[in-house]
Amino acid sequence: MARAKRKNKSNIKTDVTPILDGISYIFKCEKSGEVWQFRMYVRTDRQNYRCSLKTRDLESAKARAVEKSMEISSMVRQDVKVFGLTLGELIKEYLDYRMNDVIIGDIVIGRHMAIRSQLNNLKRIKSADTKLSELDRECLYDYYQTRKLENHLVTKVSIRNEQATINAMFKYAYRKSHIPFEKLNFRKIKVSKDEVGRRDTFTMEEYNRLIKFMKSYVSKKECPDDEERIERLIIRDYVFISTNTCARVGEIRQMRNRDVLGFTTKKDSKGKDVPLVKVRVRKETSKVRLQRDITCRGANYFTRLSKNTLYKDDNDFLFTFNGNQLEHDKTITDRKWKKHWYALMDGIGLGHNGETMLNKDGEEEEIESHRFRKLEWYSLRHFGIGMRIASGVSLVDISKMTATSIKHITDTYLHYTDEMAESASLKNFSISEDGIIESF
Repeated sequence: MARAKRKNKSNIKTDVTPILDGISYIFKCEKSGEVWQFRMYVRTDRQNYRCSLKTRDLESAKARAVEKSMEISSMVRQDVKVFGLTLGELIKEYLDYRMNDVIIGDIVIGRHMAIRSQLNNLKRIKSADTKLSELDRECLYDYYQTRKLENHLVTKVSIRNEQATINAMFKYAYRKSHIPFEKLNFRKIKVSKDEVGRRDTFTMEEYNRLIKFMKSYVSKKECPDDEERIERLIIRDYVFISTNTCARVGEIRQMRNRDVLGFTTKKDSKGKDVPLVKVRVRKETSKVRLQRDITCRGANYFTRLSKNTLYKDDNDFLFTFNGNQLEHDKTITDRKWKKHWYALMDGIGLGHNGETMLNKDGEEEEIESHRFRKLEWYSLRHFGIGMRIASGVSLVDISKMTATSIKHITDTYLHYTDEMAESASLKNFSISEDGIIESF
């Protein structure tokens, strides 16, 4: 049976209705069905602006057409381009603008990378080809809901931060006369203290598994390829340096050889020699824009790292894979960091949801993935800070070492364990005649 020939729908306008004395008009056509369309000639751009009013009701169409006409007229008066940038072009322009802040030292490169990542998430919600003229204040009102439907693991805090970055970009666009409004309206997100969404940290047992696994991870037996093995050796030392310095991810990855200030050996409380290292976090690489020197254990990890890298000049990065540094100014790529992190998490049994492992009683129990718990490279800083708290290091000393306020340490980094609670409950004290508290 022959297929019936498809009839092309016509673009002929019907039910043409003038708006605001003919400034614009609305109409229907066969192609659009019963949905009203809007059209207005923009003299400054010498072309017609057309869009769907997304309604079949005449009165609603008239009201929306009046609002759209006044909005376009306002844009023309303010020299805002009606047929201007696309969303993708605005994002690129804004990222270039914020890169200047990196160059002059107002923000660190890690912050710029975070902004770029947040705006890439926006492009998954709104196409990069979307014209700015098609957007209004309410166009992302349900951004939180849309992001959660797309990725249920993303936290409220992350989405709220994304919304702040998006509005910062739109404020920039308003200053540049790309759009007629200064910010978007988002549905309010209520975040309780328990929903802060902080990164998790390792348990002592998990960290011990990590140390044990890395021994095989860097062995010649498990990795006979010399180039790959060197990468793994460098990653292993990064893990130890991160937990010993408690520095932020961006601060460590931007350290150069000149930032290792020296080595020394001191005796601990038991009279044992402990090799110490002093490293510098430069102002331009610090999140808080303050230079600080860190003295910590782990000197041997720095010397061992130096043996595995070809790049030993003062200005070379500490963490660079051999053969990956074309201009002696390249650090490890994000793809490589992610590859090794996933390998380490798989190796200690935190790779996927639904897997099981034997607990200390020999029974099988389900484990959660590192993604679900938000275990990341940054979690090594959390673990290092947590161990210092558990060891009795004063919060003041930790605050100075990590460039973090005491309140932020207690709110964000303090993962209070049962062991810490038991230890605290076993401590006794008495008050002397002088009013001094004496622990015993």
